[in-house]
Order: sequence, then structure tokens, then C-alpha cells
Amino acid sequence: MRYLPITDKERKEMLDKIGVKSVSDLFSPLPQNVLLKKELNIPSAKSEPELEKIMDELGRENTGANMLSFLGGGCYKHHCPALVDQMISRSEFYTSYTPYQPEVSQGTLQAIFEFQTMIANLFKMDVANASMYDGATAAAEAVLMSHKIQTKRHKVLIASTVNPQYIQTIRTYTGFVVDSIELLEMDAATGCVAEKELAKIDEDTICVVFQYPNYFGMIENIRKISEVTHEKGALLIPVITETTALGILATPGDIDADIAVGDGQALGIPVNFGGPGVGLFTCKEKYMRKMPGRLIGQTVDKNGNRCYVLTLSAREQHIKREKATSNICSNQGLMATAASIYLATMGKQGMKEVALMNLKRADYLKNKIEKETPCKVAFKGSNYNEFTILTPGCACCVLKALAEKGILGGIHAKKYYPELENAIIVNTTEIHSYEELDKFVAALKEVTGGAK
Repeated sequence: MRYLPITDKERKEMLDKIGVKSVSDLFSPLPQNVLLKKELNIPSAKSEPELEKIMDELGRENTGANMLSFLGGGCYKHHCPALVDQMISRSEFYTSYTPYQPEVSQGTLQAIFEFQTMIANLFKMDVANASMYDGATAAAEAVLMSHKIQTKRHKVLIASTVNPQYIQTIRTYTGFVVDSIELLEMDAATGCVAEKELAKIDEDTICVVFQYPNYFGMIENIRKISEVTHEKGALLIPVITETTALGILATPGDIDADIAVGDGQALGIPVNFGGPGVGLFTCKEKYMRKMPGRLIGQTVDKNGNRCYVLTLSAREQHIKREKATSNICSNQGLMATAASIYLATMGKQGMKEVALMNLKRADYLKNKIEKETPCKVAFKGSNYNEFTILTPGCACCVLKALAEKGILGGIHAKKYYPELENAIIVNTTEIHSYEELDKFVAALKEVTGGAK
């Protein structure tokens, strides 16, 4: 939107037109005690060079961009090929909102169709939609969709190892949309859902939601969860926030998932203060018509030429509100295109290589921390590129000391898990060199009091 200043003369003409003497007269209906009786204490207008200087000074205060980061927790810093940014900067992609008259925008529809195909292949699921806002809303929509399928059931089981922000979003969605859903969490004191917790799955369970790799970086016993869930007739909903892991881990399709969701931020989308991401949503073909959002299909025109159409768009704008399966009003078009370009660039072998690099670095860092520092690995089991450590003292103090050395050491788990006061969730990806991993271990060793 352009900035269009007006002159005093133009302002007077507008006021005369509506029959008032001053701008303050427009607020006369308001109670006098709520009106500000003095000028706002804000600086006067600056010239363009002055404003640029101020913004540069503010920018220099942001030191995080130059720090060595081991943060994860649902937003991961991976290498993004230059091709991705180059391609999405093209004008035909840059304004990639799903059109209201879609058939005239064949290029946009094809880009979305390719995205759907790649995500369906990555997840090994029958159908993927045109994307969602992010992973958290995709998870919430998956729960609502499962309720539409299992209308006579009332209980939703969520592993406590699912990203806490996702759990909060699910609670928000279900709390204001469906009164009959009861949300229960499955405990995970060992970093994974305990097998005894699976006994909570019964004939009244709508669905079971779990994440792998989970919030602590652990790989859940996914096949056991799948087996028990399906024995009770409930729907299986795995959540994948670190999608590069599917380069080597079993896919949702491999474990017979009914609905599978996640976030594609790791697929060629840079870390930008926590976003944006792109929500991934897949399901079995038999549930396709209950799926939220939009679905692009491929067909042929009257001349036999390949073309693309908006096959499903089951939201309240297109059909009766009570019949709609979602209130999603737009896909994350630009981010979905970025993810598509990343996947096309990497290919199957590239995704596998990236995943192995992540796995090897995490294994190297975890073992080195245990051997050379007083810290201990919190949970025993398999990890991908994230794991949790226990510090000998205050974890918050350790993170602060690391930050003073220019290192963002990880996420303090206490924020969402009060019982894990001394736990830090550490993430490493292919962007870290082994020299940087050694630097982190040396700094951690120093701030935690030396060798074991």
C-alpha cells in the first residue's frame, strides 16, 4: 500500500464535506475521560537518510544472527540451496495465492499439484492437500477431521512428547469448535510414550496423535503405537515437524497412518524468527472428502491437453458453513513452492544424504558431550538430529553463559515441562561443521565446571 500524504487544504475540504470543523470533532461521541488531552510523546518525522541510520543502529542490536545456534524445537536451520530463493523470487511464484478463478491460473495450479505429489510421496500417503498455515494448525485440523470420521467416539489421546505449541493449538481448536471431544495426554517420563500408556486407547478413542522425532528428539515406538491404535479402531495421526528425517526414517505410510501431518519449514525455508512454515496434511484416499483445505487435480481439456483444476475446496466460502470441513482460507502458496523446489533439487538420494548427515552429527555431539562434560543425556534411545541433556546445575544459567560466548545452546525444557528443570534440548543439522560441534562441547565443558 502506498503512503499518500495530504495537505492542510485537502484535509479542510474533506472535513467541510462531512460537516465538521476539525478532526477532533470526529471523536466527540466518545466519553471525555477516555480522550487524550495532550500531544503524543513521539519523535518528529525524520528524513529518509536519518531513518535509514536509525534502522541500521537497531539492526546492529540483533546479535542472534551471528551466534552459533543449536536451537530446534520445531524450527530447524538447514542449508537452503540458492536455487530455492532464486526460483521463488520470480514474479509468477512470488504472488502464489490460490486464485478464486483457478482454471485461468494453470501455472499456479500446477505448482500446487507438484507440491501435493511430492508431499504424498515423501509421506507415502494417498493424498496431500494444497498445504496449511503451519504444522500446529495442521495437527489441530487433523483432530477435527478425525472427529468427523469417528462421530460416535469422544476421546483424543495425544502423546505429551508432541511439540507443546502443537498441543496448545489442538486444545484451542477443539475447545471452541467441538464440545464433545475429551483431550487426554499420554505420559512420557522416559522421553517416549510408555507402553503402559497405550492401555488408555480404547473403543471410545477417536484418534491417537504422536510425534516422531518427538519434542525431545526421541524416536517413539511407532509400530507398537500403530498396532494398538488400529486394534481399537482408532485413527492413527503421526506428526512430523522435522521432515528431513523422512529421508531415513519409516514414513507415515509405512506404519499405516490414517492422517499424517507436519511442517515443511525444514524443506528449503529459512529460519525467520520462528516462521513462516508450511503445514503439511496427508491422509488415506477413503478419507479425502473429509480433508480440510484445498486439493488440486490433474485432468485434460476438450482438446486432450493436460490441465489442472481445483478439485476440492470444502470450506465455508464455497459450500454451506455447517457442511464445510475447514475454515482454512488459503494455502501457504509461496512456502509450498519453496518446499517443492527444495525437494525437486534434492531428490530421493539427496534427502537421504541430508538425513544421514544430521544423524551422524547428532550422534557425534551427543557422545562427545557425555564423554567430555559433566552433562548427561536425559533419555536413552534413538534420536535423529535432536536430543536432551541434563546439566549438573541450573540449565538456565548454562544457557546464559553459553550465550555470552556467542552460542545459543538449545531450548530450556522447563518452559513446558516443569519437572525438567535442568534439561536442555539440543539440535544439530548438516550446517554445523565438526569444528563447530567441538567448539560447543568445549564451551559447555567450561560453563558447567570442567571435565567429568
